[in-house]
Amino acid sequence: MLTKGKKLITENRQARHEYFILEDYEAGIALTGTEVKSIRQGSVNLKDSWCSIEDGELFLKQMHISPYEKGNIYNRDPLRERKLLMHKAEIHRLLGKIKQDGLTLVPLSLYFMNGRVKVQLGLCKGKKLYDKRADAAKKDAKRAIDRAVKQQRE
Repeated sequence: MLTKGKKLITENRQARHEYFILEDYEAGIALTGTEVKSIRQGSVNLKDSWCSIEDGELFLKQMHISPYEKGNIYNRDPLRERKLLMHKAEIHRLLGKIKQDGLTLVPLSLYFMNGRVKVQLGLCKGKKLYDKRADAAKKDAKRAIDRAVKQQRE
């Protein structure tokens, strides 16, 4: 899904395992200079992060951006809340879906788009344990089939 001008920084693989992703959205993110430099070095983690809507604004919580080595006093708290930038109408639409359907917003990936940091958000529904087991069984079956096909070709 990478297009011209789009450079992937990191992905939240755990989110694809833990949730059914119903829709995805793109949002900008408000960062400081040292955070962007640290992101360019690839020292960012989306593993336990999530989004919330407070007072009509969208915030990304628990995303860890390691402090920039040369940032000294300009470094910020690695786990601080970061504001996500979306149109107000989109935020209200998301708020309605979250409140009504019991869904959640999870960051799926972080990437550069034409020099700006963007976040891909997923509107997600949590998987039950049996769903996770079914996905693992499908993955194992596909791997076994691929292995058998490869052996027959040899």
